[in-house]
Amino acid sequence: MRIEGVLLVLLASCGGTDAPAADAPRAYPFGPFTIHASEEISDQCVQITLHNDDVMYVNQVELETGPGFHHSNWFFVPASDQDTGVLGPFDGPDGTFTCRDRGFDQAVAALKGGVIFAQSTQSPHDIQKFPAGAVIQVPAHSKLVSTIHLLNTSDATLTLNPTITLTPILEQNVAIKLAGVSFEDHALGLPPNKNSSFTVDCDLQPQWDILHANGTVSSATPDFKLYYALAHYHALGTGMSIDAVAADDSTASSIYATEAQVGDALGGTLDPPFSMTGFSHLRFTCDYYNSTSNPVGWGINDQEMCVFLAFSDSAYNWAGGALDDDPPGPGTEVGNVMTYSHACSVYAVEQSTH
Repeated sequence: MRIEGVLLVLLASCGGTDAPAADAPRAYPFGPFTIHASEEISDQCVQITLHNDDVMYVNQVELETGPGFHHSNWFFVPASDQDTGVLGPFDGPDGTFTCRDRGFDQAVAALKGGVIFAQSTQSPHDIQKFPAGAVIQVPAHSKLVSTIHLLNTSDATLTLNPTITLTPILEQNVAIKLAGVSFEDHALGLPPNKNSSFTVDCDLQPQWDILHANGTVSSATPDFKLYYALAHYHALGTGMSIDAVAADDSTASSIYATEAQVGDALGGTLDPPFSMTGFSHLRFTCDYYNSTSNPVGWGINDQEMCVFLAFSDSAYNWAGGALDDDPPGPGTEVGNVMTYSHACSVYAVEQSTH
């Protein structure tokens, strides 16, 4: 299957059809995808070359998919240059491809470029919009790459023709440049027929101390702001909370929380943005009710996930969590809820701007 990036051209009042304005929305259809009844596809990726000769300052991303498009994570990375022969990551033609055939890896994509968008679970229409002047800076000559997870729970075959649309703003209107924040808890083990809660507390200070010692950040403690947050869990998830925690007295403040069900938009703009000043920990908790008679761990299909994505004005992509598929360990029953906690690894990687 091949795709072609299509620019959504805004015609000038004089009727001209030259190149679109620098702040015109740019729509990129991809697919189509045919998903048979009860079929699940989780090994496919998508590539879309943006053909952008200049930097794009993206303020909004919109994804229209339809039922059966379970989830997708989108990154920007350098495109291959046919004139110079320089190959970008995951080189190959635009379109849908088997992820392992090009060695696609989300961590590598974030390192070589950056996160640009993540879809709410099974949401057929998502809009990720930042405040005025806040953007993700996509370097010239970039491409989008994404994992896609398709799941048709219906009895009928589905055919999808998705479109992802990037809306940039003019450089002179840029006030804030954003980078990704992504943390995951793989140490899941939902007990059967029971409510459960899984918490990971991530201390950013040790990584921040390294950056401060290197002179790449000026303050002694984290001082960036968060502008957008998104939760990701599957059908057994009942909610997620993300908190900032102070190192000195463990005072906590809520950053974002959701109790929405799968299929609803699980992301939102933080208005006002949340300042990490005075806090050194990010703590996130996923809540579940396992209505089945079997334990449920990390994974796809009938398994679960606990992931949050955010965007901050830090010059660094922050990532980590409990990244090994370990058992959750012994839990503590609080009321009628089994609660678990797990250690957190934290990484800071400079956001790519060229």
